[in-house]
Amino acid sequence: MSPPTTSAVRLRARLAEDRPLLLPGCADALTARIAVDVGFEGLYATGAGISNALLGLPDLGLATMSEMVDQVARISDAVDVPVVADMDTGYGNPLNARRAVRALEAAGAAGVQVEDQVFPKRCGHFSGKEVIPLEEMRVKLLAILEGRRDPETVVIARTDAIAPEGPEAAIDRANAYAEIGADLVFVEAAPSRELLAELPRRVRAPLVANMVEGGLTPLSSLAELGAMGYRVVLYANTALRASMLAALGALRTLHDEGSSASILNQLVTWEERQRLVGKPEADELERQYSARRADRDPE
Repeated sequence: MSPPTTSAVRLRARLAEDRPLLLPGCADALTARIAVDVGFEGLYATGAGISNALLGLPDLGLATMSEMVDQVARISDAVDVPVVADMDTGYGNPLNARRAVRALEAAGAAGVQVEDQVFPKRCGHFSGKEVIPLEEMRVKLLAILEGRRDPETVVIARTDAIAPEGPEAAIDRANAYAEIGADLVFVEAAPSRELLAELPRRVRAPLVANMVEGGLTPLSSLAELGAMGYRVVLYANTALRASMLAALGALRTLHDEGSSASILNQLVTWEERQRLVGKPEADELERQYSARRADRDPE
């Protein structure tokens, strides 16, 4: 019998296909289950979203490695599709980054993304970003690549150099990260459609694009970005922000009216809620185990 295919192997096989991969950001296991239910082939465990949803804090490098690892483990355990984990700056120096990639692999991540910002980092679409020296990032990236327990684990190297150093420096960094061995490169926060289209022509590696509604990069569709040459497209916090808007509206109504009666059509039904969290499967497992126990009970 052949060994089971790992999620990292499945992610690499999907990336090798001649069509871009759309990854929705998921901050928790419930969102992950919903994303898989509607048909997504993989998920992105968003650092910004996890900081917002788990801690109620902004994306300013405040989530710790252990908090991120624990949440990635919950997400990975809830679904059977590959999960790419945001590991921010690697949580410190190359030794920290080496430990982080191993911890995220153990939590079930099929791929990781690391960026070259100064720690504590900032959201890629915030002002005031700084990047570490290129040589420092080279060593950190090597530590991650060499530190993986599974050589199939996908490594995405992100540069945030456009704002502090300019597009040319960002392109130079992107090519340097590709040369070191990153599987994909992510040039964050391209501020124009022209630069967004130029990057795949000038970076010698498969590229990741990040669509942030209201952020610095013009919104483009999966089809548009695929035509430009991007291999992975993130919509990192669409689900979270939609959930926040829905929660705001529902809670305002509940606060003002003292009842949810007027917004029942805005709530997932009782039955759909249970389906999405897997209660029918749990009921069936419970039935099977009860039957097996009954088979062994003496008359």
